[in-house]
Amino acid sequence: MRRRDFIKHTVCASSLVFIGFPNWRFTKGQFKERRVYIFSKHLQWLHFSEMAKVAKNLGFDGVDLTVRPGGHVEPQEVEEQLPKAVEAIRAEGLIIDTITTAITDANDKQTIQIIKTAANLGIKQLRLGWYHFEENLSLELNLTRIGEKLSALDRLCGTYNIRADYQNHSGDDFGASVWDIREVYNSIKPKWLGIRYDVRHASLEGFNSWTTDLKAIHKYVKSLDIKDFVWETTKDGVHVENVPLGHGDVDFDTYSKLLENLQIQGNITLHLEYPLGGAEHGDRKLTLEPKSVLRAIEKDLKFIKRNISLKVGSLGK
Repeated sequence: MRRRDFIKHTVCASSLVFIGFPNWRFTKGQFKERRVYIFSKHLQWLHFSEMAKVAKNLGFDGVDLTVRPGGHVEPQEVEEQLPKAVEAIRAEGLIIDTITTAITDANDKQTIQIIKTAANLGIKQLRLGWYHFEENLSLELNLTRIGEKLSALDRLCGTYNIRADYQNHSGDDFGASVWDIREVYNSIKPKWLGIRYDVRHASLEGFNSWTTDLKAIHKYVKSLDIKDFVWETTKDGVHVENVPLGHGDVDFDTYSKLLENLQIQGNITLHLEYPLGGAEHGDRKLTLEPKSVLRAIEKDLKFIKRNISLKVGSLGK
């Protein structure tokens, strides 16, 4: 079956279509549904309109669009291509109010182009790139310099009325421990910066302490990335394998309860990092049948809707 025919005959469109942007202002005791987006990295084998149709048919509320090198929209083409992508997504009744970027420097020409273009299109938030620690500098000086860069981005985002979230990521870079983000944010007191909380990376870095870590940063958490992993022991040692949601070591029951108890707001972006014929890496050509990839995406989306609290709002406390 040809790709275009396959897309046309994929699962039926969801009967419920969300239009507009999220509004997180609630009165006492009022709740709102948390929205679930697909990370467009996993649909980069489809162009804008095809990607949007598939996202809608699978049942997503919106798209978290990659606007970065190798993404759906290349940074140098943002002024021309981002409006086309936004138009295609909204034409399907989907929400496009967030994008994922590689932005780390407010003074970079492409940074300003991306933020200005996104803001003019009504996009309200973006995910930043990552900062690396310089080995020849002390930890304190590294945090100071990163804080200076984030302060500049905070001011730039304020100019365009758009929020920028930094994702915690496993490894040895800034944000892996999440406490380093807390220290910098507490120091610079940002108005337009948040945290994109990734429970997979947090669980990997702090297998027993991630709940305390989340409590420490929860006031800054404004959006959520979700994925799963498992520890594997082989003759070569212990390593990490990415797996479908619910098949790994992330404690989603505790996670869901914490989202409610801590009144954490923000929408969810689904990531699929396990083997999917190249879709996990954002490849333009797949080595699996498209239906196999979409079936995996649909299963993970159903897991989210069954197991993660999608209610956000004020408990009247």
